[in-house]
Amino acid sequence: MYEPGPPPDGSGGPAPLGARHARDPETGAPGVRLRVLDSADAVLHSAHQPSGRVLEPELPPGAHTVELAAVLHPDATGTWTLGLGGFGALGLTVEKTPVLAGEFPPETDDPAVVHVRPPQRTARVHLTAGRPVEVRARRQLAPGTGRATVLTAAGPAPDPAGALAAAVAAAREADVAIVCVGTTDGDESEGHDRRSLRLPAPQDQLVRAIARGQPRTVVVVNAGGPVELPWRTEVAAVLLAWFPGQEAGHALADVLFGRAEPGGRLPTTWPATLADAPVRTTRPTGGVLPYEEGLHIGHRAWLRTGTGPAYWFGHGLGYTTWRYEALGVPRPHAGGGCEIPVVLRNTGARQGREVVQVHLSRPDSAVERPVRWLAGWAAVQAGPGERVTAFVRIPARALQHWSPAARAWVTEPGRFTVRAGPHAGELPLRVRLDPV
Repeated sequence: MYEPGPPPDGSGGPAPLGARHARDPETGAPGVRLRVLDSADAVLHSAHQPSGRVLEPELPPGAHTVELAAVLHPDATGTWTLGLGGFGALGLTVEKTPVLAGEFPPETDDPAVVHVRPPQRTARVHLTAGRPVEVRARRQLAPGTGRATVLTAAGPAPDPAGALAAAVAAAREADVAIVCVGTTDGDESEGHDRRSLRLPAPQDQLVRAIARGQPRTVVVVNAGGPVELPWRTEVAAVLLAWFPGQEAGHALADVLFGRAEPGGRLPTTWPATLADAPVRTTRPTGGVLPYEEGLHIGHRAWLRTGTGPAYWFGHGLGYTTWRYEALGVPRPHAGGGCEIPVVLRNTGARQGREVVQVHLSRPDSAVERPVRWLAGWAAVQAGPGERVTAFVRIPARALQHWSPAARAWVTEPGRFTVRAGPHAGELPLRVRLDPV
């Protein structure tokens, strides 16, 4: 049972026209037809495309116009939003009737915008479910405008309250609810900074409403960086998918059905709210960004404040549990530095994988240091009840600091403390280390 729920804010416009609604007008295959034309509309290149997002179409000599065409099969009656992304002279027709035409020069030279995410120009058209129509989009090529051409379509917008109610009703009838949320093209991009860590509305409302009616709720978070998860203690499980690529569906199914273990670990520390984060401002003032936090970034910043985040650097759960039993004596490593054995046991009922972190600390140091810092890590696998040893190498550089006077990396004499555990906030084992 599937319900889309209310659409998130800031989605950046309709999605590229694809296999769900589009057929190639020449072959009937799911997708669209790409043609590159010369100035007299002679065809120089023609190819099938799986979707209406074509960023780098082949441009033979004499190329003048990029055209994308599809037979659109509406599955809902009402007002559809059709879009065309690109720059220059753009035109869009439905059943040969123009619905969009104009000259749209670039307003920026940002290559990410010109070549990857050109803005969409949209038109609204009434379509009838089950009655296919031919959609044809064209853009003329011009210097400095790139070649990216994107044909998009979105069906009638659902009533947000009705969509939320339908999703909650479906979740209540299911054995388990799987809710997919995440950031959108409109609020997460390499081309601009986010101003908030909140998920686009109304996704938090959707999760909470479903969790109230279905205690077995799993939330899949599709985001490229930290986001606030205010409902994280109200749901049965949270699975961070990041941006998983074209095999996302198969991979998620394998993990959710237990065929594969979710073996990833957080490479960053996640706050409960942006207001809790030790470093919140990265915007220059008067053209200057002072980096006042110095060495204390990421999990180091949290350790200095003495407060805890929602999830520490290195956090991640699988389908088994682990007990850290012993930390051995550091031994010299042939490649430099030392190696330390960490003994742990799989205390669950399934095979699993664990990533062991080793941190160093030196509270009595004569130089400024973090409260503790990552020195090494290693991954291990073990069956149910099995004990395994992770051998973690600590490179010599992890013990060193930069000396401006010596203009070199030097090792401060004295004793360091080695700690080991699953993540930066849980390091139950410790041993002393005297550098040689």
